Amino acid sequence: MSAPTLWLVLLGVAAALDGLLAGASVDQSIKQLPARHRIGMRAYSAYSKASDLANGRFLYPALGVGGAALTIAAAILALTLHLPTGHLAPVLVAGVLSVAHSITTARAAPINWSQRTVDNNEAALALTFLRFARWQAARAVLQVATFLVMLWALALNGGG
Repeated sequence: MSAPTLWLVLLGVAAALDGLLAGASVDQSIKQLPARHRIGMRAYSAYSKASDLANGRFLYPALGVGGAALTIAAAILALTLHLPTGHLAPVLVAGVLSVAHSITTARAAPINWSQRTVDNNEAALALTFLRFARWQAARAVLQVATFLVMLWALALNGGG
């Protein structure tokens, strides 16, 4: 497989993972997190422990680390291909966005995990979820932006 072909495959797979991650993140921010206000902090914490801190602890890192790693790898490989600036720019932007959403995840994930230490303290859970929701919103925006920029890169480079 030639380097340009490999790069397009890498770009496509990275975009697919970025899309799955963006979708999961939007779901978390728009549907799941707001439910805590309707069902209460204890019930939401029980749900979160049974989902995000259970099977989610395998799914989210696979999507988040996998998508970011492949997107960054695509950006690095793109640099070696000497693409025209207009074709290279979106891939590099997506690489930077992947680093940024990884940083926000490094802040958000420990906050969500910390709900285990406050147990059923309603006020402490409310504060934990408020802090998590803020970091989650930032990373959702970055993850959606990464996906959209990757779609742009695919369209510019013959993948769409």
